[in-house]
Amino acid sequence: MYYLLDACAAITIFNAEPGAIKVIDLIEQAKNGNADVFMSIIQLLEIYYDRVYIVGENNAKIRVESILKEPITIIENISYQVMYEAGRFKTCYSMSLADSIVCATAKILGATLVTKDKEIKPAEEAGEFSVLWLD
Repeated sequence: MYYLLDACAAITIFNAEPGAIKVIDLIEQAKNGNADVFMSIIQLLEIYYDRVYIVGENNAKIRVESILKEPITIIENISYQVMYEAGRFKTCYSMSLADSIVCATAKILGATLVTKDKEIKPAEEAGEFSVLWLD
């Protein structure tokens, strides 16, 4: 099974929020070879700048590095296929650019998107991709 983590999925762990256990379980499944977990570099950027505001630049880098130590495949490039699909998501569902990229990536990978971001709900309800909700 493929899972794609939205930025808020990792942030739930840092903040010990509801849903963090689900994310930790997915990472454990990846460690055991029972799941493939992905994250786009765009969502990693969201985590970084969110943490800079809260814990400062050095600690934000430490948080990002902690993610990079986990069995999470980071998608470092945005393909043209993702670009076009993200543009469609942005215009059809009026979502942020970062959300449109994570949605497009989930759809193209055939991955379940792991999130608590309600902005994504209309695309899920339209059957674009599946979501594992963290709330």
